[in-house]
Order: sequence, then structure tokens, then C-alpha cells
Amino acid sequence: MEGLNRLQVYQRAHELAVLVYQHVLSEMPNDEKYGLTNQIRRAAASIPANVAEGYGRYYYQESIRFCYLARGSLMELSSHIDLAVSQGYLSDENQLLLKEKMAVLLKLIHGYINYLKESKRGWNEPGSQSISDDLALYYVDDSDDGEGNL
Repeated sequence: MEGLNRLQVYQRAHELAVLVYQHVLSEMPNDEKYGLTNQIRRAAASIPANVAEGYGRYYYQESIRFCYLARGSLMELSSHIDLAVSQGYLSDENQLLLKEKMAVLLKLIHGYINYLKESKRGWNEPGSQSISDDLALYYVDDSDDGEGNL
């Protein structure tokens, strides 16, 4: 979908998932195929999927909820990567690359949540005001990732 693919948070989430599939899963031992490897695969794929599902929702509250799910999957992935590193399954190079990409993606998710809260897409639709918005605002740092991108 053209609109979704223009969304930077989705692009970066998809890139992270591809990176995990190409560089992390291949380093994992065969005896982890149905354990940690599967958990890493599922968490990585869940991040862009949740961003996409939230994008497809009309009400900003629903979009934000799916962004929170994406953020949760990102944190889950980070935990699994930490475990894989502690077991000696991942190279230092791949660990550093992943941590950098995940930090940038976390900022983008927070920024997107903030954008959704401010734009309140679908706010004027009947029944939308009955959903409370008591979530704290998130702010993203304007520093870049070294490539001139957030």
C-alpha cells in the first residue's frame, strides 16, 4: 500500500525485520529453531505488522494502541537479542547494528504516537469522544542516526 510504505516508522520497522531475518536468524543454532529463534522471528515480524494494522485503523486511539503493541514487540525483540548475545549466538557486529536500529525505531514509534495524538484522526466521527485520551505524550529527540535520518 502506497500510503503505508511512505510512513518512515513503517519503513524502519520493515528494514529491522529484514535485517533480523537475514543476519540474526542465520547465526542462531539449530537447537534453538523452535525456541529463541522462533521468538526472535515472531517479535521482529510483529513490529511492522502492528504499525501497519494501526495505520489501517481510522480512529487515532486504535492507531495508538497498535503503536503501543509495536513498541512492546520491539522491547521483546531487544530482550531476545540480549539473551542471544549472552549465549554467544550473535556477532558483536550484528548486535551493535541491531541495537542502533532498534534505538532509532523506538524514537520513531514515540514520535508517531505523538503525531497521532496531536492529529486525532477520526476525532469528529460519531462516538469517538466517548473514548478517553489520558495517555502521556511522547516526544522524540531531533538528533539523527548518523545517516541524516531519524
